[in-house]
Amino acid sequence: MQENSSLINEKQSNNLDLRDLAEKYLLQWKWFVFGVLVCTILAFLYLRYTVPIYSASATILVKDEKKGGLQSELAAFSDIGLMTGVKSNVDNEIEVIKSRTIVGKAIKKLRFNITYISEGHVKTFEEYKDRPVDFNFYDFNDSFYLNNKSFIFNAKGINQFELLYKGRNLGKFYYGSVINLEDSKLIINKNLNNFSKKPNNFSIQVNVSKIDNIIESYKGRLFIAALSKNSSVVSLTINDPVKEKAADFLDAVIEVYNEDAIADKKFISENTLNFIQDRLKIITSELGGVEKDAESFKKTNKVTDIVSEAGIYLQNSVDFGKALIETETQIKVVNSMKEFMKTKSKWDLIPSNILSKDGEETSDLILQHNELIMQRNRIAKEGTIKNSIVANIEQKIVDLNRNIEENLTRIKSTLIIKKGDLERQESLIKGKISQIPTQEREYKVIIRQQQIKESLYLYLLQKREETAISLAVTAPISKIIDPAFASSFPVSPKRNIIFLMALALGLLIPFTIIYIIDLFDNKIKYRQDVEGKISVPFLGDIPKSESQDEIINASSRSSSAEAIRIIRTNLEFMLTKVHEGSSKTIFVTSTIPKEGKTFVAINLASTIALSGKKVLLIGLDIRNPKIDRYVKLPSKGLTNYLSKSNENINDYIVKIDNFDDFYILPSGVVPPNPVDLLMNNKINLLFDELKKQYDYIIVDTAPVSLVTDTLLVAKNADAFIYVMRANYLDKRFLKLIESFYKEDKLPNMSVLLNDTVWRKTYGYGYGYGYGYGYGYGYGTEVEKEPWYKDIFKIKK
Repeated sequence: MQENSSLINEKQSNNLDLRDLAEKYLLQWKWFVFGVLVCTILAFLYLRYTVPIYSASATILVKDEKKGGLQSELAAFSDIGLMTGVKSNVDNEIEVIKSRTIVGKAIKKLRFNITYISEGHVKTFEEYKDRPVDFNFYDFNDSFYLNNKSFIFNAKGINQFELLYKGRNLGKFYYGSVINLEDSKLIINKNLNNFSKKPNNFSIQVNVSKIDNIIESYKGRLFIAALSKNSSVVSLTINDPVKEKAADFLDAVIEVYNEDAIADKKFISENTLNFIQDRLKIITSELGGVEKDAESFKKTNKVTDIVSEAGIYLQNSVDFGKALIETETQIKVVNSMKEFMKTKSKWDLIPSNILSKDGEETSDLILQHNELIMQRNRIAKEGTIKNSIVANIEQKIVDLNRNIEENLTRIKSTLIIKKGDLERQESLIKGKISQIPTQEREYKVIIRQQQIKESLYLYLLQKREETAISLAVTAPISKIIDPAFASSFPVSPKRNIIFLMALALGLLIPFTIIYIIDLFDNKIKYRQDVEGKISVPFLGDIPKSESQDEIINASSRSSSAEAIRIIRTNLEFMLTKVHEGSSKTIFVTSTIPKEGKTFVAINLASTIALSGKKVLLIGLDIRNPKIDRYVKLPSKGLTNYLSKSNENINDYIVKIDNFDDFYILPSGVVPPNPVDLLMNNKINLLFDELKKQYDYIIVDTAPVSLVTDTLLVAKNADAFIYVMRANYLDKRFLKLIESFYKEDKLPNMSVLLNDTVWRKTYGYGYGYGYGYGYGYGYGTEVEKEPWYKDIFKIKK
């Protein structure tokens, strides 16, 4: 039966501990709410300022002689040797794809070492497809890829921009102009699709990174794995803040990988092609020699095409003959005209339109001459010959006759020269016509050699093209199943996980702080820290008072006043052994100073005095008296009485105002020998005398752990109230208190917990001593601090 009772008590104790543990953390709910709020805000700021990471993936089929692949698809091309030497292994190919060579070629192809950074409202971000300008570097040397460079681009209107490099302004430039740098040349062009979306004046930072760093970055983030052991399907995945960039990188890697693999497989074809190229050079040289012979023959004989030129020569011979006859005819016409000019009358008309094109100028003069003749004859009929107009016209006619004769002479000279030229050309052409048979025979010998070389040259050209076609259709080592695709949702940070972690941290951090504070805090706080640890009766607890210097009066309704009234009631149960009608002496002590024993003593005395009892408060802490903090007292007191003889104790006792029967015996002057005074039997006689005069004697004594003063006079006490201050007294002193109780050094001892902090409790009875209800039923409320002061206060 006793075992069952013990087991039940143990279970109840465990339940009590768990409830107390839960209550300890629930009381700090404001800290948990604050922690969750702060962590949630930090999570929101983290998500707001953190650049999201996107994932892009692609799937390819790699040829593997063990697992099949593209060989069956290319079987139709086996007759031209496309499948010769095709052997690969998926694991090896994965390592090839991840190699620095493949990744580096992809990076250089995409120019990923150049990044465009823009300042946003909250954070910086990289512009890729939507960049407003393009930086095009060319003519760069080897150091271009070995150093990091940073440019600041400032747009200045629509057509101009400003460029800053290494902290210095390079100047203003127009788009498309060449900028000379130390290791390259730069041309900046507008990206027309995005430039118009920017304001007229915008800035962008362009970073040119060391190529090795970029390669290592992408190589480290590139993840390649076979989807299963029995297939040759390979998945490529990479994470990057710019999803389009990640997708383009995967596509470029696959493209470069196939190009590299095709280049390896073209080795034989390229050797064949190189042989053909060498032979073509020789044949080209020989063919060039023959063609030069043909050229020299044509230059020497001044011919291009012998057959065609023979026909041309014959036609030219006929044409020259006709031209010669026409020229002789024109010469005769000119001669007849000259004879006519000599024999005609002065005012006769001259025949016109009989001269050739070479005499057009003369024909015009003849027309003018004839018009003047007719004008002169018409005027002469109407007037006299001596008319001035007629004389003027006649003079013009004379001048024209002279000009016509001169022109006819010049025309005749020209025609004679022309006739001589035609005769020489006709003779020359007849000579060339006679040489054509010999030239044709010699030229055919040269043409025959040229045709032989040309046929061989064309044959080699055909074979070169066939080889080139074979190289062009060389089977790629992989087939793209799914091209690169980037998800629209970031893989990092994940909002749900971040907020969940924030919630967990918001709860965990306050929990940890409270736990650590509680772990290293060795102070007595609650009634539970005393009960169960020592066997001393627990008299009660006093909650924290707003003012430690006040004395309880009849109108006091504070929580501490009500607590002291409850303690006074509980104290009566400790004094049951004192005979009814006898004076009751109560000593108040503590372990160390500043635990509030004087506060308890004076307020306990005032509370008892308010009930109609005659009460005397004695200040027996003669080394460090504190009662004068509460009431104004004379400097003389107990020590003066004990140190002198034939003194009346009533001369040192002071009555307190506003109380009917409340008296105080001050401590008096601090003596040089406190122990000697207290060891004197006079103190015992004093207590015997005072007990006859007062109903209650409350004695404020010295702390027991520091001096022996209290122990020397302890035998005069009917009860001892041992004051412990919450959040002040170390729990290790409980052993000392327990030893005083067990050794009965402090008669009828009980403990009192002072300066406790209110906290909410869950259930009456268990909450006693927590300050849950002092003042209940008295129409008063406990004054609490404002919430904004209390929210950051960890409750003890």
